[in-house]
Amino acid sequence: MARVRKTKPKRSDADFGEAFARGQEALEREPRARAARYDDAKKEVTIDLINGCTYVFPAQLVQELSGASRADLVQVEVEGLGFNLHWPKLDVDLYVPALVAGVFGTQDWMVKALARRAGRATSPAKAAAARANGAKGGRPRKKPGVETRARGDGVRETASP
Repeated sequence: MARVRKTKPKRSDADFGEAFARGQEALEREPRARAARYDDAKKEVTIDLINGCTYVFPAQLVQELSGASRADLVQVEVEGLGFNLHWPKLDVDLYVPALVAGVFGTQDWMVKALARRAGRATSPAKAAAARANGAKGGRPRKKPGVETRARGDGVRETASP
């Protein structure tokens, strides 16, 4: 059987020139960190950007930082010309432009995190409905042997045999 040898595609000087130009543009336009620190009292990470702005976010909003201890979070370092934040004890690297854009984890994790926060939200209408339901004795108990199923609109109904 013949061996297939994989070769890397050759890069031209033009390819390197284009990559260098993209890198220079990123240095000028993308947000980069000058310094970063964790505030334990507020449970927030603060990033001082090179343009003079400051960006602050709760550590628990970030997938890789949620649940981390104070001792792990206080050891944050700025790396990669200010493009990355690194937590050595957690072995976590975060991209500063993504954080500033509000990307705190994978899309799936962010959707679930948003749903968790929305489920905790209270409103006057939600509070009034809970009070009215409580005045009626609360949520009805399930009857043994009776199955329910969810309809497409989120309402549960008794299942027919």
